[in-house]
Amino acid sequence: MAKLRQKNPRAVRQAEEVRGPEQLHMDVAVNFSRGGLLSPHLHNVCAEAADAIYTRQEDVRFWLEQGVDSSVFEALPKAPEQAELPRCGQMGDRGKPCACRYGLSLAWYPCMLKYCHSRERPTPYKCGIRSCQKSYSFDFYVPQRQLCLWDEDPPGW
Repeated sequence: MAKLRQKNPRAVRQAEEVRGPEQLHMDVAVNFSRGGLLSPHLHNVCAEAADAIYTRQEDVRFWLEQGVDSSVFEALPKAPEQAELPRCGQMGDRGKPCACRYGLSLAWYPCMLKYCHSRERPTPYKCGIRSCQKSYSFDFYVPQRQLCLWDEDPPGW
């Protein structure tokens, strides 16, 4: 897909396919000082979040299989304990722990090759890139409400 060029790169694109939202429960903290073992880009990309980087248990299993040292990861409170925590958007006290939610929506991204059909060719041929839209919701534990000030429930939600 890297070789395919857009004819009009400044055009505002609409996704051809809207994929369902995905809820991700981030239940493991990453030790920022040792995070370079996961990716050399971690320190640049996550510089503002030096004390709070999260991942999922499934991702930890993958990295451990790749030989990453387990000291990079720290378990957070177990799911049942977190389930009892209120959402940060519903907390009044900024000093208490809560379950924080961060939403991310990708309005347009290339998700697969597009194949076209014609009368001249007996088999379908590559003719472009199919575009998709996807949204994610990341839930994670924070020890203080003040670490999750963006998690506000808008009226009517």
